[in-house]
Amino acid sequence: MAQHQFQTEVSRLLHLIIHSLYSNREIFLRELVSNASDALDKLKYLTVADEAYKSVSFDPRIDISFNKDAKTLTVSDNGIGMNEADLIESLGTIARSGTRAFLEKLAEDAKKDSNLIGQFGVGFYSAFMVADKIEVISRKANEDAAWKWTSDGKEGYEIEGASRDSQGTTVILHLTEEGTEYANRWSIEDIIKRYSNHVAFPIYLTYDEKEWDDKGKEKGSKTKTDRINSGTALWRRAKNDLKPEDYNEFYKQLGHDSDEPLHYIHTKAEGTLEYSTLFYIPKKAPFDLYNVDYKPGVKLYVKRVFITDDDKELMPTYLRFVRGVIDSEDLPLNVSREILQQNKVLLNIKNASVKKLLSEFKQMADNAVTGSDEAKEKWETFVSQFNRPLKEGLYQDFSNREAIQELVRFKSSTAEGLPGKPGWTSFADYVSRMKSDQKYIYYITGGDEKTLRSSPLLEAYRAKDIEVLIMDDDIDDIVIPSLRSYRRETAGADGKTESQTWELKAVNRAGADEELGEKKNKDAEKEAKPVIEKIKKALGDRVKDVKLSRRLHDSPSCIVADENDPSVQMAQMLKAMGQTSMTDIKPILEVNGEHSIVAGLKNVDDEERIADVAGVLLDQALLVEGIKLNDPADFVKRLNRLLARQSQ
Repeated sequence: MAQHQFQTEVSRLLHLIIHSLYSNREIFLRELVSNASDALDKLKYLTVADEAYKSVSFDPRIDISFNKDAKTLTVSDNGIGMNEADLIESLGTIARSGTRAFLEKLAEDAKKDSNLIGQFGVGFYSAFMVADKIEVISRKANEDAAWKWTSDGKEGYEIEGASRDSQGTTVILHLTEEGTEYANRWSIEDIIKRYSNHVAFPIYLTYDEKEWDDKGKEKGSKTKTDRINSGTALWRRAKNDLKPEDYNEFYKQLGHDSDEPLHYIHTKAEGTLEYSTLFYIPKKAPFDLYNVDYKPGVKLYVKRVFITDDDKELMPTYLRFVRGVIDSEDLPLNVSREILQQNKVLLNIKNASVKKLLSEFKQMADNAVTGSDEAKEKWETFVSQFNRPLKEGLYQDFSNREAIQELVRFKSSTAEGLPGKPGWTSFADYVSRMKSDQKYIYYITGGDEKTLRSSPLLEAYRAKDIEVLIMDDDIDDIVIPSLRSYRRETAGADGKTESQTWELKAVNRAGADEELGEKKNKDAEKEAKPVIEKIKKALGDRVKDVKLSRRLHDSPSCIVADENDPSVQMAQMLKAMGQTSMTDIKPILEVNGEHSIVAGLKNVDDEERIADVAGVLLDQALLVEGIKLNDPADFVKRLNRLLARQSQ
């Protein structure tokens, strides 16, 4: 029996791996199965590509068994196997990749066709989280000798001769007290179905099943062996071989959803990067869509081996509603399969996947215009459920901003839609309906659609038949100002691409009325100046300014925000988010000089009455915009005093 010490610093590294590297102890079984799959993959390739191995009998399988009394769990395969030198090289050195060395010997065309996964070494040591002793019995293909490797995971290991009927490797775990929880049929099946269900080779579990007589008494037990994995990764199968019901059933299992998906996108990329993706769009938004600690919906596999379903870097946050699978042939891992390296491979897969998803969304939108009622209903469902998170992409994803601009939808002052179904419109639809002399895309933001539609700010736009986009999502106040403009490329008469840009204008901003074409009436301004001064003096520091409005037709007053200030709604949102140190944003009050309430102050000198009228003009303007008053009781008192004077 040969005694060996672990190579440099291995003991310290092994301590970290056992106690710190993995957050879930059950990962050990995934790692052992992955190593077994690696060995089978390697032998599978050699039986085809290497004459020396073509005579090797190859009926690939992975077997798992356990013994509760002996406190052991065994994982066995009939793959390539290892000889004494391989055991020293692979199991005596941390982070040693036999697969990588194997790949380096392959020509580029052969590498493309090979299906090698994982690394035998580091993942193997995760088994010491549940075992205080591990035995590895292995026999390399085309060799007669077998070898046994034994270690307690502390200082070193022993290697001695052994016997094995055929090539392959058997790993025997001597479980700790904590590890015995995995020595049962149900735990093993659960772990395999969650982590290794789509490993290409069959995985069998051998267990003892109790037998009962007709009176319900136990009469003994019999040994059974069942296959416990599906062995086929649906996302790796050709699309032509799959039916819609195949995709739907897989989605229900993947997304834990009783409904069928709204849409699915299946892609296989070959070339510089090789990967497969299968993405689903649910019919309903996930319940935690707007939670900070939302659960990501995309699972990551590397060559059919599950890696993680809790990595928020696989998809940008605005696409967190997407469910599905990414399976990479090239994605490297660090020493633990749980933690992905920040690398260009993952970034390239992510970027390509995002572009593919946005392209599919655009196709859904186009089909809604030219397709069937079913296609229209499908797109309406998508917009109603996921329009808001898509808007987040307008300020999160600058590289895809133009594509997202074509997808987001808004309500409109000229399209109210059916009950429960708002008349959605896009930027492209809006500009196609613009008046020939109109330069801007107008919009209004706020917290309630009904309130916005009845806002006095829209009066002048309605009078001139100018469409205004109704933006009642709380996120609109953040997204749209950062967007600033809408750019669209169209094909010109000569076939060349032409680009047009329209600036976005908020109608609840000071100065927005200057584009309405209303000329200043100097006589009216001069006549209203004394009233404006009275109102400004009465309101004091409650407002930033008081101005004569050119946008009001029927209402006596309205509020707007200064060009450089956040809107009142935005200020309230920031405070709700915890920015309590933020100074109060004061609105600008615009008054309609022709309205009887405003004009009636011309000959009034009673400062108390002027203060009451000015206060009511401001407060009602705030209420109309859906803004909560700081002092509702004061508003009621002022209103009551005015009503009392009116009745005298």
